[in-house]
Order: sequence, then structure tokens, then C-alpha cells
Amino acid sequence: MNETIRFAVGETSLGAALVACTDAGIVSLAFGDDRAALVAELRQRFPMSQPIEDGAGIARIAAHALRFVEAPWSGDLDLPLDLQGTGFQLQVWQALRAIPPGRTASYTDIARSIGRPAAARAVARACGANPVAVLVPCHRIVRRDGSRSGYRWGAERKRRLLEREAAAVAGPAYCRPSIGLP
Repeated sequence: MNETIRFAVGETSLGAALVACTDAGIVSLAFGDDRAALVAELRQRFPMSQPIEDGAGIARIAAHALRFVEAPWSGDLDLPLDLQGTGFQLQVWQALRAIPPGRTASYTDIARSIGRPAAARAVARACGANPVAVLVPCHRIVRRDGSRSGYRWGAERKRRLLEREAAAVAGPAYCRPSIGLP
């Protein structure tokens, strides 16, 4: 890919978040503890492109994406995504987007839902390759026994996301989005 990628880095309750966009939509939403490492990872992922920091240019999209990170149960994601992967990965990522906040599914459940019941390990690899944290909710995937599995952006972030979503679905008194709150 040799196109312009614009990005912005903001803070969330889960740490620093980098949002990157092409003209077609969001290509990356990544979490980290180090801003420079997030930018380096973006440059490594798109070696044929020259990522440009453009917080003002993508301000609306970045702000909307970060609000969704804080409260994914608050409505449908109506942002354009520019998901780039294999046909199988795209199928898996689409299936993940059907899992509502507060719910989980196993790798096997996803494999069955896309008509590939023996592909649970391939589903796990597709989850690990997901470039847009929370927007494609791979954090909602658990092992078949219900225990938490790994998460590209860290086990603690996954735990916090799942607990926050479960509390929000249980009732508004249990969860308030942290964005803009002291």
C-alpha cells in the first residue's frame, strides 16, 4: 500500500490510543503505554506509506473512535473502517462485529458461525491480527471453557474492557464512561 495514512494519538482510560486513517477509513486503532512505540508500530505495519500526524485533519473520526472505546455499548459504530487482511481474516472480523457488548464468544463459536468449524486456531490468529482494537471487538473472544484468552493489547486491557461492558449492560448505575470525567 502506497497511500497517505494520517494519524492522531489520544489518551483513553486504557492508555494511549493511536487512530490511523486512509481516505477509505480507519486502518488502525492501537493501544499502548508509549506513544513513540505506537507510531513505530504503525510505520512498520505500513512500510510503503509515510504516516503523517494530522490530529486536526482526522479530529472528528479520532474523537468518535475514542468515544466508542470508552462506551462501545452506547450505539452502533458508524465510522468507516478500511480493514485490510486476507479473505478469511475479513470474514472473522465481520463475525466479531456481530458480538454485542457484554457478551462473549469462543474461537470455536466464531469458526462455526463462518462455516469453518475446524478453524478455531485460524480464528485465533485472525483475532491476533485485528488492526482496530474495540472497533472489531476481538476482546470479546474467550476460550471454549469461558476463560479469558490472550489479547494483542494486553490481558489487563481485555479484562477492563470485558468488565466495563458487562457492568454497562447490567445497568447504568454500574458503569459510567470515563471520558471527560475526573
